[in-house]
Amino acid sequence: GRPGGGRERGADLRYNLEITLEEAFTGKTETIRMPTSVTCEVCAGSGAKAGSKPKTCPTCAGYGRVRAAQGFFAIERTCPNCQGRGEIIEDPCPACSGAGRVTRERTLSINVPAGVDDGLRIRLAGEGESGLRGGPAGDLYIFLSIKPHPFFQRDGADLFCRVPISMVTAALSGEITVPVIDGSHTSVRVPAGTQTNKQFRLKGKGMPVLRSRDVGDLYIQVFVETPQNLTKRQRELLQEFDTHGTQADNHPESAGFFSRVKEFFDGLSGSGRA
Repeated sequence: GRPGGGRERGADLRYNLEITLEEAFTGKTETIRMPTSVTCEVCAGSGAKAGSKPKTCPTCAGYGRVRAAQGFFAIERTCPNCQGRGEIIEDPCPACSGAGRVTRERTLSINVPAGVDDGLRIRLAGEGESGLRGGPAGDLYIFLSIKPHPFFQRDGADLFCRVPISMVTAALSGEITVPVIDGSHTSVRVPAGTQTNKQFRLKGKGMPVLRSRDVGDLYIQVFVETPQNLTKRQRELLQEFDTHGTQADNHPESAGFFSRVKEFFDGLSGSGRA
């Protein structure tokens, strides 16, 4: 078939956009500036000087391909005169040198919906490079990445936050104040005897699910911080605490572990004597 007058589809473009986790939570409208090829206004994309038009290539009669006989075979190749376009421009447009498009910086407004995740691709049809000589424009692909957050980790719509608590709070109970992704704070009740890696679930305090009314949860994972740089009096109080009570009462996991270790080695020595 005959080509469409040398028209070529414009190239697809890629734009990398980095946003914060807070922006992914709320959604945002981002204005971007990028250089791109747009249709030449002087020649309206034809590539020909005003008052003239592209002409049918005389070499290929507008087909863009020519045939050459080699023995019993006929080989078809791209027309060397028009480079396969089927047209030639004898009097090119001075503004675009016959290309039918020029490079301009373009401003675009990108709508980033709430709940987007890292690696999401947004396609904007027809926002890529303009086509050659009036051909259709390509597409623009926005690739989203989300900056690492200083204290929230994300898994789908759920958020995780590790929070240190004091040894006293872990032992006696208490309340801790934790951050929420919407910029607020909330309180979490820590029961007496809380161990490191204990998780508290805050329902509906996570990320919104993209194009849905569902919302993820926030998981607070506590870790007990061992006190450092103790004063003499503090050391005495801890030593006094350690002398009161029994290992089984105050440290049941340790007591259970070491009793199992003793049983294990007693079993080994018993089997050795047998």
